Amino acid sequence: MDLHPLTAVHFLPLWFLVFALFLPRIALLVGWLQGTLVQFHLHGLIPLLFGIFLPRILILFLIYVDQGVSLWFVIHLVVAVMVWGGSGGYHSRRRRRDG
Repeated sequence: MDLHPLTAVHFLPLWFLVFALFLPRIALLVGWLQGTLVQFHLHGLIPLLFGIFLPRILILFLIYVDQGVSLWFVIHLVVAVMVWGGSGGYHSRRRRRDG
């Protein structure tokens, strides 16, 4: 019997995983202010830029580092694809209607 999955320690709390589905920038800010993200050593300009411009990619990276390819990773990946795929159609429909 493999006990490795039973002894895994996950640093990301449940509130962060759920909140990041809906408001990723705010979840990253609150997690950073609370010290939740200290374990991931996010220092420098690159994580800051990802947090500002592409927060869902940063959250996917954090989940992957913390848990690997887990159910939470897949859920966040599906939401990210839906958000990225749906936002382009909204802007193109809006331009056609306005013009």
